[in-house]
Amino acid sequence: MTYLKHKEDSPKKLRFAIVTVTDSRTIETDESGRVVEELLSSNQHEIYKRLLISNDPDKIRESVEGLLRDGNVDVIVTIGGTGLSKKDITVDEVSKFVEKKIDGFGELFRLLSYRKIGKSAMLSRAFAGVAKWKVVVCLPGSADAVELAIKELILPEIGHMIREARR
Repeated sequence: MTYLKHKEDSPKKLRFAIVTVTDSRTIETDESGRVVEELLSSNQHEIYKRLLISNDPDKIRESVEGLLRDGNVDVIVTIGGTGLSKKDITVDEVSKFVEKKIDGFGELFRLLSYRKIGKSAMLSRAFAGVAKWKVVVCLPGSADAVELAIKELILPEIGHMIREARR
């Protein structure tokens, strides 16, 4: 079976949970979360939950763990906490749940980012993985970065990713 057949047989409408990790934004000022929500919704996906949580390891773990147990969630997208500062802990906490990393996601994201912003793209620890038959994606906090990831990587491949994660 070719990858085109795999994509053809993949789900077209998925339920997403969006989790913004921040100490400086509110749901009203969360531009990146809004961008993700609008892009996914306009492409026929359902936003099942949209959360904004503080940059606290316990809160991150509790939120992700709860979403992984929720049978209504297909994909979890986190926003923020993918950099190098001491406060950037989302990747560290979320990766504890991941059973399989999707290394190509982070590699391609950094390549696409490099083409837009140059060498500083290497500072991003954006990644994706599979946990409990769901795809989990950790994106930077920048609205431009999440738009790039959603348009160029997630929308074109998420159905295929879920299909493979569930097999």
